[in-house]
Amino acid sequence: MRIGLLGTGNVARALAHGWSAAGHDVLLGSRRPEERTDLGLPVAGLSETAAHAEVLVNATPGDVSVELLHSIGAPALAGTLLIDVGVGLSDDFTELSHPNSSLGEQIQEAFPLTPVVKTLCTMDSTAMTDPDGLDGPSTVFLSGDDAEAKRTTGRLLTDLGWPPSSQLDIGGITTARGQEHFALLFSGIAGGLGAHTFNIKVVTRRSA
Repeated sequence: MRIGLLGTGNVARALAHGWSAAGHDVLLGSRRPEERTDLGLPVAGLSETAAHAEVLVNATPGDVSVELLHSIGAPALAGTLLIDVGVGLSDDFTELSHPNSSLGEQIQEAFPLTPVVKTLCTMDSTAMTDPDGLDGPSTVFLSGDDAEAKRTTGRLLTDLGWPPSSQLDIGGITTARGQEHFALLFSGIAGGLGAHTFNIKVVTRRSA
């Protein structure tokens, strides 16, 4: 698939490398592409990236994501699956930018013709693209209102190494709140471990 990743930071680059290795055509989108020619990945402007993509990935800071998407324009995004992995946090990582909502919901509300799926925001970029590098299987969550969009996202997650058994559909886009709010617990766990490469696993009751 043609995958456009909005952003050029660690997350966007990691996902681009992961999907490129799986055979997808990736393009990073930047507001200043002329300054990002040293990444070893193709980079274009935001609108060009959106026009290129069958699937868009929002990997921009969550406190500016909606504004950035508005700069591309709703008509250019209509009908294109948007996978949102962003989280809005304060500079000291102690507060959420969307404490009573979620970035995923705000994107879906602002762009109703663009199916939004929230995923991959409960872990760091290393775990996103190398789940087998963790000490055992773990869980990746999907939130979204469009069933076909979630199926496509699930296939792309499988291409990153997440088998269907590790993917948990937790419901509509409002459930993105739980994924994003986990960022505060993530920071605490990272402090306790002294490391950022980890993930969580949903463990259910053992069958009788």
